Amino acid sequence: MIGAPPATIAAIRLPRYGESLMKSVRSALSLCLIATAVIVMATASVPSRQQIPFRSGSRTVAVYATVTDRDGRLVPNLAREDFEIRDSGKPQPITVFSNEVQPITVVMMLDRSGSMRGNFGLVEAAAEAFVRRLEPGDTARIGSFAERVKIAPESFTGDQEEMIRILRSDLQPPGPTPLWNAVDEAITSLHEREGRRVVLIFSDGGDAPMNFRLNNHSVMDVRRRAQQENVMVYAVGLQTTILTGSSGGRGGLGGGGLTSQRPDPALSMIAEETGGGYFEMNRAENLASTFAGVADELHHQYALGFEPPTLDDRLHKLEVKVGKPGMKVRARKEYFAAGEHRPVR
Repeated sequence: MIGAPPATIAAIRLPRYGESLMKSVRSALSLCLIATAVIVMATASVPSRQQIPFRSGSRTVAVYATVTDRDGRLVPNLAREDFEIRDSGKPQPITVFSNEVQPITVVMMLDRSGSMRGNFGLVEAAAEAFVRRLEPGDTARIGSFAERVKIAPESFTGDQEEMIRILRSDLQPPGPTPLWNAVDEAITSLHEREGRRVVLIFSDGGDAPMNFRLNNHSVMDVRRRAQQENVMVYAVGLQTTILTGSSGGRGGLGGGGLTSQRPDPALSMIAEETGGGYFEMNRAENLASTFAGVADELHHQYALGFEPPTLDDRLHKLEVKVGKPGMKVRARKEYFAAGEHRPVR
């Protein structure tokens, strides 16, 4: 052995080196497999942000609730036992509860009336801020109303770039304000959708379709329909300044002046009745943060459900309470107890 040439010595030592190498490889592979298993288990234990929507069944009433504290901040960590639901004054057992992020289906309707012309750019930027905060699983369509009501694209989409393209290039020119016709068409577009359905409307004035039709919708038509179909309405209103003439009319000459015009007060009413929210602004510069805040609120709501005691094809009064002091709850005020062969909304 001592006299063996270097090549022979290498050949003699190779098997021992090879065995050591194989042991190292096997150890490394074992560690990789263990690490992979740990990662898979950890991933499986983390809930996906793309949640399955909560669907109302034939015997389940869906109620989405927003809870805020004394300072108006969202309260996201309440438990089932913190809530109470009353149907026509009678407490009901809560059969469904979730405080996880629920996907939303939303139609955003933008007022393109002539009085808004100077703020079109700010409104479009605010709408973009809302779109950018949509999450995986959320879908939307973009609408505008003036001479007519237009909603695009043809079907709901989660493609943010497509929505932003519509905001930048496919909105209507200035025109009248068919406010309630627009909300009605938005509700129609949501008819076949499941889960949480929302209309987000922006306007600076009252309903003024100016089309001489006899079948225009009123706020009461839209309110009842939103209640029956469980559509949540959020509204952002903007105060505007208009020129009045000496006789008090818009745009008159002589002796006139500037006056502030508030949005239609019925926007606040329908938002409250359907469990949505209403935000009134006096500066268009604040619109982007307001729209972004609406998106944040929609992603921090509680999904509650109960089985109605009777199905009588009538509207029932709803009341949602939280048993902790200083908390304010917003949820819809009524639901429609449809008959046996139709889903409860």
